[in-house]
Amino acid sequence: MANKPDAKGNPASALPSSILFLCGMNAIRSPMAEALAKSILPKSVFVQSAGVREGDRDPFVDVVMKERGLAISDNCPRKIDDLEDSYFDLIITLAPEAHHKALELVRLSAANVEYWPTADPTTVAGSRDQIMAAYRDARTRIENNIRERFGNHPAA
Repeated sequence: MANKPDAKGNPASALPSSILFLCGMNAIRSPMAEALAKSILPKSVFVQSAGVREGDRDPFVDVVMKERGLAISDNCPRKIDDLEDSYFDLIITLAPEAHHKALELVRLSAANVEYWPTADPTTVAGSRDQIMAAYRDARTRIENNIRERFGNHPAA
């Protein structure tokens, strides 16, 4: 049974062979997306993440991903310019700056670009609980987008 197209008309059953998640600094949203996609999609799909600019690890990401049973503590933020292979079938951008960079990168290639606007949880001020809620919300939105876009596949 084929999966239904997502809200944007993309066929959920058509899995790309390689996906890059791109955000500002590869510190929060894109590493979350990479880890979630690797846990949801088949191992045959190559998944990586990067940022447009240099970033630093964010400890809140480790906490909210550990809640899902995913450890990303060995993730070092990397810039898109640092990737060994820069060709991907699909680039999913999570921030406006990343989207502009992706469109610039694919001018001469056949890669597709999709924009999944995802709020930056570091912009939330307040108590630790309020900040953690913002990180959890970003994680949940990304996870839901992955499942909606690609359907449910055995990751094994």
